[in-house]
Formats: sequence, C-alpha cells, structure tokens
Amino acid sequence: MSADDRPTGPPTATRDSAFLRACRREPVPHTPVWFMRQAGRSLPEYRRVRAGIPMLDSCMRPDLVTEITLQPVRRHRVDAAIYFSDIVVPLKAIGVDLDIKPGVGPVVQQPVRTRADLERLRPLEPDDVGYVAEAVGMLTAELGATPLIGFAGAPFTLASYLVEGGPSRNHEHTKALMYGDPPLWADLLDRLADITAAFLRVQIEAGASAVQLFDSWAGALRPEDYRHSVLPASAKVFRAVAGYGVPRIHFGVGTGELLGLMGEAGADVVGADWRVRLDEAARRVGPGKAVQGNLDPAVLFAPREAVAAQADEVLQAARGVEGHIFNLGHGVLPETDPDALTRLVAHVHERTAR
Repeated sequence: MSADDRPTGPPTATRDSAFLRACRREPVPHTPVWFMRQAGRSLPEYRRVRAGIPMLDSCMRPDLVTEITLQPVRRHRVDAAIYFSDIVVPLKAIGVDLDIKPGVGPVVQQPVRTRADLERLRPLEPDDVGYVAEAVGMLTAELGATPLIGFAGAPFTLASYLVEGGPSRNHEHTKALMYGDPPLWADLLDRLADITAAFLRVQIEAGASAVQLFDSWAGALRPEDYRHSVLPASAKVFRAVAGYGVPRIHFGVGTGELLGLMGEAGADVVGADWRVRLDEAARRVGPGKAVQGNLDPAVLFAPREAVAAQADEVLQAARGVEGHIFNLGHGVLPETDPDALTRLVAHVHERTAR
C-alpha cells in the first residue's frame, strides 16, 4: 500500500467511540473500559472453542480469532475489543522454530545469541500473516462502532524470548548480550522493530482502530539501559505507524520508573500497572498523553464491594488526568470470575456517566 492509499485514521463508525475519544484526550460520555487478556483464559466459552487446539494454531484461524475476540465484547460490554493473538506470532510467521507450551509459554528451539543467529530473522511480509488481515476484516464487520485494538509485542520483549529461548525470571542471557555486544544488540532490536511495525501495519490496514505495543519484560531494566538500548527500537515502531492516524498505546509491567521514557517513545497513550497511582503515573508520563490503567488484577478475587471500592480509588486518582482509559494493571488472571469483570465494566460506566 502506498503512502497516498493509507488510511488516515480509525474507521468512521468508531471515531466517536468513548475509547477513541479518551485516546485523543477529548470529552467522553463515560470512562471507557477494556481489559488486557479479556479475550481468553477466564471465559468458559473461550475454553470450549479452544479445546484441543494449540495456541499458535488458534491464532492462525480467522474464524477462531474472530469468535474469541468478540466473546468479551458480548459478555462484558467493554468499550473496545483487543485482537486475539500472541506476541510470538510474527516470529513464527517468519520461520522461527518456536512453540507455546502450556504452563510455560513461548519456547524457542534455537536461541538468538550470535550474528549468524540474527541473520535467520528475515523481514515480515504481509502475505506471511494473511490470516491476520482476514480476521481483522471479519472482526470490524462484526464489531460495528466498537473499536478493535491491534496487538504486538515490543522489540525488547521479543528479543528477550529469542535470546533466552523462553520465559526468564532474571533475563541473564538478554542482559549479557545487551552489555557484552552492543552493536549486535542494537541490530537485533532494530530488526525486531521492523518486524513489529510490519505486523502492526497489517492490522491497521485491515481496519484496526488503535494499536497497543506490549513490553512485558521492560520492567527488568534500569532507566539508563532502557533509554540507551531499548527506547530507539520502540520509537521506531511508533514512528512507522504514526502516519495512519490511529492511537498508539504503550504498556509494560513493572515500569513505574520508566513511564517518562515510555512516553518519550512516541505513543499517544501510556499504560501504567497497579504499582503507581494514576495521577502520579500521568505526572511521570508528562503532558500530551492519555493514561491507561490500572486496577490490580488480583483485586477481582475480592468481594464485589471491595472491587467497587478499589475501582473508585482508581477513578479518583484519574480525576485530574486528561484522557483516562480504565483497565487492569496487567492481564486478566485465568481464574478470574467473568461476572466480576462484567460488574466492573458496569460500575465504571455508572460512576463516570456524564
């Protein structure tokens, strides 16, 4: 698609939604709500349709992706859908030998730790993920005025999985490469930025109204390491999709000390986990950005009165924030009662109705 043919913003039917208005820091009829990992593990209907189907296979079936993405919209009445996928899907699409093992997560058969390993990571072409464009098209037809959020893993988190060979508590191989071979590290993240940007472009061009970049492991870094060794790649991703006119969201876990730097990377909305009050998060992010978050996911296991009280604390902290999207401070936990999520959406809508 040429630059002249690119969409210049979200689909017309969704532009006036509460979610997109909040992303643009405009007045809203109520505080919009969506949940990370809302499309998935906590829903019995999700477990039924996924029964016997490996995770990566389910991400490559447009019919299944569409059904799973729509389930929380139907059940919870959230203000946005999040595209059902996994952060390693673009890596699998370019030929990386990996699998998602139940109870473990993504496992890479040949970790990337040398220059020769890096050369195995070829560019992502739209045809590599044609099933993604097909699923997004199916979803936007079903969602109507409800926005669809595109999804991708950030370069640092993808790099960590590739270098470690799977999930890691300490990221020792990742940091050893980052400190020990800065040129190789920079080239790895730059290549992953291109792959990630290509993956997001496919989703936007197919009709996604916003995109979120998940940097799940960025909280393992010192601010100076993030600024020097990670921020340039994340910023490259955001620049690559800036011309589409869709809101760009940036989220990481344990990133309270990085919020200002994450804001500098170029997103329109910065998500905060539950460890930092939203008013303080907004101060750290700086002006000109909306803020997303940030109820502790574990709160949903408390009695409903306690959940409502904790949600009210989040809303109170966000009163002076210019542009607030209510979310959890991380993803929905698998054992969460779906009814608790439904009640939470209704509570936030009722409390903030204008």
